[in-house]
This record gives sequence, C-alpha cells and structure tokens, in this order.
Amino acid sequence: MPRWINLPNLFTFLRLALTPFAIQAILDGRHALAFGLFALAAFTDFLDGAAARRLGVSTQAGAYLDPIADKCLLSGVFLALAAARMVPWWLVAVVFGRDAFILVGVAVLMLATPIRKFPPSIWGKVSTCVQIGTVTAWLVRDALRIPMGGAFSFVMLWPCAAFTIWSGLDYAWRGIHTLRTD
Repeated sequence: MPRWINLPNLFTFLRLALTPFAIQAILDGRHALAFGLFALAAFTDFLDGAAARRLGVSTQAGAYLDPIADKCLLSGVFLALAAARMVPWWLVAVVFGRDAFILVGVAVLMLATPIRKFPPSIWGKVSTCVQIGTVTAWLVRDALRIPMGGAFSFVMLWPCAAFTIWSGLDYAWRGIHTLRTD
C-alpha cells in the first residue's frame, strides 16, 4: 500500500468528499442536514491532525491535502451561505481575499526563494477555527431555531472577519521576513 494512504489522509479525503454534499444541503435549504454534514467534515479536520500526531504518520501528501480540504470546505460553504442569503457577501470577499492574498504571497516566495514549505501559522489555525465556528453558528441558527441564535450568528461575523484579516497580515509579515532573511 502506498505510504500516503493512512488514517489521517483518509480523514482528509472524507472531508473533501463531504464538502459538495454540505454545500448542496445549504443551497437546498436543508439546514439540519447541512449542519450535520458540515460538523462531520469539520471534525475530520481535528481527527486528521490528531491521528497523524498519535500514529506518527505525517506525510507530504497530507501536508498538501489538509489545507486544500480546509479551503474547499470553508470556501464552498461560505459561498453557499452567501448564495442562500444567509451571510453577507462582504464576508465571503474577506475569506476569499485573504486566501488569494496568501496564494499570491506563496507564488512570490516560490519564485524568489528556494523555500517550498509553508507551514500554517497559529493565526491561520485560529482563523480556521473561528470560520468553522461562524459557519456553525449560521447553520445552527436556521437548523435549530434557537432563541438569540440570530443575534449570536450575526455577532460571529465580526470576529470571523477580524481573525481572517489578522491571519492574512500575519502571513504577509512572515513572508516579508522570509524574503529579508533569505
């Protein structure tokens, strides 16, 4: 069996496989199903990292696939939430803008330096967690109709935007520091 086929990578593949179903459930207005699928997919993000550390089976394929799976899930779900008129489009622009900004930065670093590894920062991980929390708040709001759920989900927009922007700035600072020291 190839080395890249292991439990952590299977969790990552499961996240990728669940993504289109979560997106479709949002677009169909099936909020309870969307919440369940998204929660399961988001939980695989925790499971793949925990399994890789516990089993000592980190692979280069997993290091590439994990952030791709995260981006597919979160970007797709944010787009679906905006298309379903659940979250404002400006939040989608912030999330996509940060990711595009990071991709351009990585491209510059790859062209200008021999660096090929771009580990996630603590702020990138925090941003991902806050984005997951924001999506969860919005899906729970419509799936469970919890009193005050609307207010809480609306309030979550601001920390989500702030942490997303902050993590983008942190990556920019790290990239500039890398260019200066290389």
